[in-house]
Amino acid sequence: MNEQKTTRRKFMRDAAAGAAGIALGLSPAGQAFGTKSARSDETKIRNYNPRMEYRRLGKTNLMVSAVSLGGHWTRAEVMKQDCGQNRRDVVSRAIDVGVNYIDACCREEVLLYCKALRGRRDKVYLALSYASQEVRNDGFRTTGKLIASLDSLLKESKQEYTDLWRITCNERGGSHSFDTACQIVGALEKAKKQGKARFVGISSHDRRWLEFMVEYFSQIEVVLFPYTARTKVVAKGGLFETVQKRDVGAFGIKPFAAGSVFSGSSAPDDPHAEEDDQRARLVIRRILSNPHVIPIPGLISTHQVDNVAKAVTERRQLDSGEATHLDRLMDQAWATLPAPYQWLKDWQYV
Repeated sequence: MNEQKTTRRKFMRDAAAGAAGIALGLSPAGQAFGTKSARSDETKIRNYNPRMEYRRLGKTNLMVSAVSLGGHWTRAEVMKQDCGQNRRDVVSRAIDVGVNYIDACCREEVLLYCKALRGRRDKVYLALSYASQEVRNDGFRTTGKLIASLDSLLKESKQEYTDLWRITCNERGGSHSFDTACQIVGALEKAKKQGKARFVGISSHDRRWLEFMVEYFSQIEVVLFPYTARTKVVAKGGLFETVQKRDVGAFGIKPFAAGSVFSGSSAPDDPHAEEDDQRARLVIRRILSNPHVIPIPGLISTHQVDNVAKAVTERRQLDSGEATHLDRLMDQAWATLPAPYQWLKDWQYV
């Protein structure tokens, strides 16, 4: 607990220093793997590993591993294991390969990840959300209710603060009223002021609403939105241009299109395991070709952690055969998307 209090005091000093750096127009650390600027101050990169790429997370100025660890990892074969042990193993391997960001967006994920991180919390940036008790639930659409939800999650997970509080908004964010948007931002501001969150942001599946929120509210520092191997950045206008203009950090969720890019079950002995590993690396390589987005897949096993870490070290530019193969895989993935994930088709352009 004393270590957490010390860290909390330190992060508030660091946050002030970082804000001053932005105000003075100081150059951020390099954004591309292997560049001189990215390596020039590697001692300040949390859990640095020379084989991992690190990307600047917008105006937070955090240097975050180019592939990080998300939630929603559970598939049928994992349920045969102890989930707590599974997360401890996966977190250990992720730390070993240089991952330094973990994202958890529901209570169960938060509790499991916080237990897995005991004794090594300083190795990663931890993002929290309590999706069922945030604005998707119409009983939690005021600043007071949102702060109370964060307080309860921090207490239950034995955390004094979170590195990133990113409120999980409606899939169709445009269904929120303007008043709800203001309540969201009010809660984010309050959490930062009270030292409960270092940085703040939102997630949604609604591209136009996210664009509005980033454009209208300068308090938003990070956004999470779907980004698959089929996603392309439009030449002019749109969400990604707004995110870049406002220097907002971007995490890509659902990189594997809700698992639709795979043929197998992700079990180690699955006959499609090797082919699915190749598919996963192709997807990650294509997504990483955009230097301003960080995919956060929900990795099921230590093997999958090693596989995406390998993708980081591979060339980004796909050759013609690889590109054709991946395009066919995405055609198949789009054709087999489960009914609850048809909305992913709306995210072919950002």
